[in-house]
Amino acid sequence: MDLALSATLHTGFDDAVERTRAALAEQGFGILTEIDMRATLHAKLGAEMEDYLILGACNPPLAQRAVTVDRQIGLLLPCNVVVRRDPEQENTVVVDAMNPQLMVEVTGDPDLRPVAADAAAALQAAIDSLT
Repeated sequence: MDLALSATLHTGFDDAVERTRAALAEQGFGILTEIDMRATLHAKLGAEMEDYLILGACNPPLAQRAVTVDRQIGLLLPCNVVVRRDPEQENTVVVDAMNPQLMVEVTGDPDLRPVAADAAAALQAAIDSLT
């Protein structure tokens, strides 16, 4: 099983972030958290890296279904979506969304399968709309 649902975009970083936010919103996801890894690692460690943004995406109806099945599933929420500049190729940005099927793999709870399938379909639709 793949860790991520991914798309490669040939555009600028800011455009990729804007398009990713719009694609997620179209599928019912809001952004609960945002971590600018580049800025954080620079501020805390003085480290340099390419643009790398982690968006904590949440689809409330899907999250509610998941926590109804297993209250500990919140440990795996929200669904992280990473927008990152490819350091090897100019004007190339990769968007990776956590594969929700991992929830089933990690917990072993078959009751999470339909929720994970619906979440994966929504995230895949968002990813597919980027290309």
